[in-house]
Amino acid sequence: MKRFDKFWLGLLIGVLIPSVFIIVYLITYYPNFDGLKAMLVHLFPSALFGKLLILSIFPNLLLCFVFYKTDTFRIAIGLLTGAIPYLIVSFFM
Repeated sequence: MKRFDKFWLGLLIGVLIPSVFIIVYLITYYPNFDGLKAMLVHLFPSALFGKLLILSIFPNLLLCFVFYKTDTFRIAIGLLTGAIPYLIVSFFM
C-alpha cells in the first residue's frame, strides 16, 4: 500500500468522489427529472445545493479515516485537500 501513497492520487480521488456522490444522490432521490443538467439547473440557485455539497464531503472523510488508519498519510491529506473546494463553495451558497 505504500507505493500508492501519493498526494496527487488522493487529490484526484478527493475531487472525484464528491462529484460521483452528487450524481448518484440526485439520480436516486430526484428520478422525475430528465437529465443531470436539468437537476443542476433546478438546484443551483437554492440553498439545497449548498447542503448537497456539504453532504458530498462525507464519503471523503470516511475514506480519509480509512487511509489514515492504514498509514497512507499522503493519500489522506490529498483527500482532505480535494474536499476543500466543495466546502468553500458550500459556504457561499
